[in-house]
Amino acid sequence: MRAMPGAPAVFADDREWSYAELLGLVDAWREHLAEHGISTGSVCALLGDYSANTCAAILALVLEGAIVVPFIPSSKSEMAALLPVAGAQHLISFGADGGWSIESLAEGPQNDLVVSFRKRHRPGLVVFTSGSTGVPKGVLHDVELLLRKFVQPRRPWRTILFLSMDHLGGLNTLFASLAYGGTAVCLPSRSPEAVARTIAASRATLLPTTPTFLNLLSASGIHRHFDLSSVLLISYGTEAMPEATLTRVRAMFPSAEIKQTYGLSELGVLRSKSLSSDSTWVQVGGPGFEVKIVDNLLYVRSESNMVGYLNAPSPFDADGWMCTGDEVETRGDYIRIIGRRSDMINVGGQKVSPLDVESILLQAPNVAEATVRGVPHPMMGQVVHARVSLGDDEDREEAVIRLRRFCLEKLPRFKVPVKFEIVPPEAQRGERFKKVRNVPAVPG
Repeated sequence: MRAMPGAPAVFADDREWSYAELLGLVDAWREHLAEHGISTGSVCALLGDYSANTCAAILALVLEGAIVVPFIPSSKSEMAALLPVAGAQHLISFGADGGWSIESLAEGPQNDLVVSFRKRHRPGLVVFTSGSTGVPKGVLHDVELLLRKFVQPRRPWRTILFLSMDHLGGLNTLFASLAYGGTAVCLPSRSPEAVARTIAASRATLLPTTPTFLNLLSASGIHRHFDLSSVLLISYGTEAMPEATLTRVRAMFPSAEIKQTYGLSELGVLRSKSLSSDSTWVQVGGPGFEVKIVDNLLYVRSESNMVGYLNAPSPFDADGWMCTGDEVETRGDYIRIIGRRSDMINVGGQKVSPLDVESILLQAPNVAEATVRGVPHPMMGQVVHARVSLGDDEDREEAVIRLRRFCLEKLPRFKVPVKFEIVPPEAQRGERFKKVRNVPAVPG
């Protein structure tokens, strides 16, 4: 970074910060940290969203050898329960106006894993899993191990920081952008209009995001009102990609390469290679990672495995392998991620992939989004339910009749949803722009 002082490091608030300016902010933050007694081994939470200042604070904490615990504003309500899990001693809060504050937190009992990790005298990172199946798990990483993958020089990009900074994929994006001499592009919000406007203003070349957001961008039509031609690469991950959504993305960005990525909070982000821009088949692995398939489930072993969970048993076996829970199909060295095995639907002994049904529904006219799940049934074990969002207003009963007929033409009868719920688009996604499947079924 110091070798390219004049190059643009961060784009935010319609201006660029050079690497020299960013490093100046980092030096200033190291002084702030020293003034507040934050040093090697200190557990420091950080609340905010990407900006030149937050990027500099994260780098300063890493340089000081602190253990960073990032949170975003939308997760503020969870912090009271999660800060003690991490044993946070300090909190840096960033306001929307650019202001910031540092406060000391009440000392509580320290986590045994954190106490043990401090003996390494290395920077740490704690991120929390989504908690979709219970209490979020605290994941402790050795930052030195996470950063090893960025030592080899690679092409620099002007990268949209879409994935949030309390997400391992989001921090991976930030570190990659700065390690390779690129520009980290901060967003004012993650609405389709804000993302499209920022791409146009910054001339961003890389958009890392989720299939759910890409489908939302397509359904909104906002991409037609901004010049998005600067985007040369779109990477997607965090959930499986429906074929119909991938087709829409290709139409929106005809000149861009479309690449699937794969990673987990416990393992880091693997190298990946898509078969082609219009294919959901992908190779995953690369230096520092090993993969294997057992009973159609993906297992990964990584040099950058987490140090461990702060509040749960280890998910690794005696040889260091972790079952990801993702069911896959294989074709030579390529895999196709079908989805979480726990999401698979068993209809009278026949397996149904929600992804396959969703992709069919997304091909139907006037369907903006679709989420499929299994619900209990006294005779069949489970049956298929679908939540559908419409692009334009339509009589609900007529829409359900039309969609059922469409599915009967495209799918075996056991895969056809027995119930359709018409819901607004925002009811189908979480704050991280991933589909929300675990919702109560509507009676009837």
